[in-house]
Amino acid sequence: MPSERAASRDVTINLRANRKQRAVIDRAAEALGKNRSDFMLEAACREAEAVLLDQCYFQLDEKEFKRFVAALDKPPAENPRLRRLLATKAPWE
Repeated sequence: MPSERAASRDVTINLRANRKQRAVIDRAAEALGKNRSDFMLEAACREAEAVLLDQCYFQLDEKEFKRFVAALDKPPAENPRLRRLLATKAPWE
């Protein structure tokens, strides 16, 4: 978010936290060489973007929708390498 960082901050966001929450946020911010505000804004924006990306909406006409559903319903193509990988015992087992 370099371009947003360069933009002036012209609004205030107030949060209330307990001492333990503030301490862990401060430790994490310090570990990254950031101040509390930068750390919290970046973390909040990252989470907000993830939430919004999960809310993706797209629209299809009837013909496109039928093609889309057919593609979803189609069984996957045979993949011997994937089948072999899935049959391999994990090293930690």
